[in-house]
Amino acid sequence: MTQVYINGARDEANVRDHDSLDVSVQELIRAAAEARNNAYCPYSNFAVGAAIRTSDGTIYTGCNIENGAYAASICAERTAAVKALSEGKREFIACAVVAQQEKGFTTPCGVCRQFLSEFAINGKDIPLYAAKPTNLPLRVLCTSVLQLLPNSFSFLNGK
Repeated sequence: MTQVYINGARDEANVRDHDSLDVSVQELIRAAAEARNNAYCPYSNFAVGAAIRTSDGTIYTGCNIENGAYAASICAERTAAVKALSEGKREFIACAVVAQQEKGFTTPCGVCRQFLSEFAINGKDIPLYAAKPTNLPLRVLCTSVLQLLPNSFSFLNGK
């Protein structure tokens, strides 16, 4: 088994073979990989795709969209979430992120972690799956939004 380091720590326990995951998780990862093809990343050349499944089973996808004024850029995870939110969906039940990184997996940035944590309502965590687009056999980091951001900021009561 290849050693995987997440945030500098060895994390083999949460890495699984793609084929061992539930078919609904595999579908979510495929959707994120497809969304990655639409990334607009002329500055970093680092394409990211994301997919979010809502409580009604709908999958919303997003890709990163860069801008010369870096603050105007948006990450794939927030693109997918905003698409769902703009359609009235508020309950996210899973998220997948696909990007090609030499070592480890690409997990949501701090802003995306905080953004997604807003929808981990009443302590109901959001499973998160991080994969690479071309790494056969495909390995997947299985974690969650609250595992990645255990002490998120919140104005809301009950979180």
